[in-house]
Amino acid sequence: MRHLGVERAPSLWTPFVFFVCVILHGCKGDVRYSIQEEMQHGSVVGKITQDLGIDTKSLSARKPRLDFEGSKGYCKFNSQTGELTVNERMDREAMCGQRSSCAGHFDFFLENPLEFHRVTLDIQDVNDNSPKFRNDVINLEIQESVVKGARFSIDEAHDADTGVNSVQGYTLSNNEHFSLAVHSSTDRGKYSEIVLENELDREKQDHLSLVLSAYDGGSPPRSGSVIINVKVLDANDNVPVFTQPVYEVSLPENSPLDTPVVQVSASDADEGANGEVTYEFSYLSINAENLFGIDPTTGVISVKGTVDFEESSSFELRVKAKDGAGQASSCKVVVEVEDVNDNAPFIVMKSLLSPVPENLPPGTEIGIMYVQDKDTRANGKIKCSIDHYAPLHLVPSVKNHFSLLTTTELDREVQSEYNITLTATDDGSPPLFSSKTFSLFLGDVNDNPPAFEKQYYHANILENNKAGSSLCSLLAKDPDWRQNGTVFYSLVPSEVNGHSISSFISINGDTGIIHTVRPFDYEQFKSFKVTAVARDNGSPPLSSNVTVNIFIMDDNDNSPQILYPTLEGNSFMTELVPKAAQAGSLVSKVIAVDADSGQNAWLSYSIVKSTDPGLFDIGEHSGEIRMQRDISVTDGMKQNLVVSVRDNGQPSLSATCALFLLISDNLADVSEFKDMSLEGNDAKLTSYLIIALVSVSTFFITFIIITLALRFCNRRKPRLLFDGTVAIPSTYLPPNYADVDGTGTLRSCYNYDAYLTTGSRTSDFKFVRSYNEGTLPADLTLNESPPAFGDHSTSGNEAEVSSPLTSTVLDTS
Repeated sequence: MRHLGVERAPSLWTPFVFFVCVILHGCKGDVRYSIQEEMQHGSVVGKITQDLGIDTKSLSARKPRLDFEGSKGYCKFNSQTGELTVNERMDREAMCGQRSSCAGHFDFFLENPLEFHRVTLDIQDVNDNSPKFRNDVINLEIQESVVKGARFSIDEAHDADTGVNSVQGYTLSNNEHFSLAVHSSTDRGKYSEIVLENELDREKQDHLSLVLSAYDGGSPPRSGSVIINVKVLDANDNVPVFTQPVYEVSLPENSPLDTPVVQVSASDADEGANGEVTYEFSYLSINAENLFGIDPTTGVISVKGTVDFEESSSFELRVKAKDGAGQASSCKVVVEVEDVNDNAPFIVMKSLLSPVPENLPPGTEIGIMYVQDKDTRANGKIKCSIDHYAPLHLVPSVKNHFSLLTTTELDREVQSEYNITLTATDDGSPPLFSSKTFSLFLGDVNDNPPAFEKQYYHANILENNKAGSSLCSLLAKDPDWRQNGTVFYSLVPSEVNGHSISSFISINGDTGIIHTVRPFDYEQFKSFKVTAVARDNGSPPLSSNVTVNIFIMDDNDNSPQILYPTLEGNSFMTELVPKAAQAGSLVSKVIAVDADSGQNAWLSYSIVKSTDPGLFDIGEHSGEIRMQRDISVTDGMKQNLVVSVRDNGQPSLSATCALFLLISDNLADVSEFKDMSLEGNDAKLTSYLIIALVSVSTFFITFIIITLALRFCNRRKPRLLFDGTVAIPSTYLPPNYADVDGTGTLRSCYNYDAYLTTGSRTSDFKFVRSYNEGTLPADLTLNESPPAFGDHSTSGNEAEVSSPLTSTVLDTS
């Protein structure tokens, strides 16, 4: 038989009761089962999931459990079938004594969401105890003078069972002197007396033996018996009489041993031995066994064991007073135990959500606490408190239960664990209290994106680096835990100069270190930006970005490039220097550039070889070749200069060029040009000529004739002074060339260099543009009619210009 607490209300009120119980912190109603005591282990009490309407599919996930108030778990729950089964033997008499009703209580808990139900077990009595007399033998001494109809009280039998299973009646063995009378009273229940039917005669029979049996109303009935020995004496016509039939006293619990409880007193009107009264217990309730003792002479009842109010609040004792002749009477002693505040409250954590997700909103229930004090009244009235710094507060629920609710938003990154102390205090005097400390762990939620240490990152690297070099290290921190705080790095896809960023740099996804994929060239690009992403491993993942500025530093990996003078094919650049040139006059200019920048492109010029070291000087940073002194008649007509151009890098790089200067006011000395051109031939060619001369020595005379003939023809035919192309420096400048003032680059104020060509037998005067414009071709040409080859007047073969410098080309081919 089983009942649901909510089903006891009328059908009209059932929905309302159900709703109210749901509001009260998940308590949906009490479940009550009625079972018999002494059921075997494993016996089914009831299917609680069906009675409560709980879905068995989600039962395991909700972690069902049973919480018992005592130390014994009388039942257990089968999560597979949803049934309550007997776990331990239930003895109604041990649990409830002689109380008319006996019930056990425990709580059925479910989590996610939190929910509990109060389960009550009504323990039904089973006739498992037989009636029992306190003594196996009762000795009566009856005088022979007792008249017919005299009654003699017999100690009643007691049965630990209740109701119909308790003592229902008595029977007396057959005899000729006594009959049995059975009575009932509220304090003694069923008790018996033997009634004298025929007078006794001691001289005929001085001893009688009777058997008194008590039986209960169980099915089948049980019985118990006692032997009554009757000794016939001479006349004793008075029985002891108690001063009161019932003694009611109060006794504080935990009273010391031998503390007097009460003194019973009975008197007997007889004299001598017939008037001497002795006392003994005729009955002690089960819970009073070994707790009380009585002085047989004085009738003082005292404490012989530990009296605990929480175990039993009252005791019933029956005392028998017997005179010397065996006449006896009895009284009842009721001892009410007074509660003393000897029990501190105890706290039981029925349920606690752990870990608690940090994103729970305020007011969320995370646990249920149960508080109990075994004391009563003020001693059992409890107040609960919680640490003021804890992010929780207590809300009273039902039946000494409290709900733990969050008060604020929790943040695991601020504090991941709380040590919280709950304190329960009663209202006793003095008050007693107890505390319980528990740890509240917060579960991590991915609510923090990775954060970089810097807003921007800057990395500098020297060009021509090795592939795999480390550029910089990024660091992003995520205060979340485990996978939510694990950071991975990546690069946002982009392009640099039309190429994917992945072809230039890469990033270690675990460490955030950026490496180069290939060498950089400062002359191609000087800097670029890349966006790095830090992403955690949460679900969903969170990320943040940072910009990394990468600057490429110049390395001195480019030698100076000489733009002027330059050699094209077999044509040599020759500068004409007027004989009237004075000290400081500008003769020529070496033009060079360096694709590097900064100090690496700062050029310096020097003359490393000269025909006459004291005649010419070159500007260290301008490259201008000037007369160091006036030209004298003793100076050679042909002057060769070797100029070195060196940059300011570490280590420095250099380039050299050769200049051929002809000190003359005209171009008449053709042989000089020829000699100069021959001097410029390679040493290897000279060797070949010598070998050729030796090989044809046999034809020496023929060679002389041919040579004289050739010279004769040359004198008759005018020689072309200029039959090659212009050897002007290439107009190409490196794409990343930057003009640095004072580093050897030709300035616009020197754009008056001129040169002459004879391809069309005309003299051209061309102006060269500034290097800042990126080209060197002439955009202005002055044409002049060619003079006779042998005419040395300046008006016929020289253009009048403001510069003392004229450039020509001698074709040696």
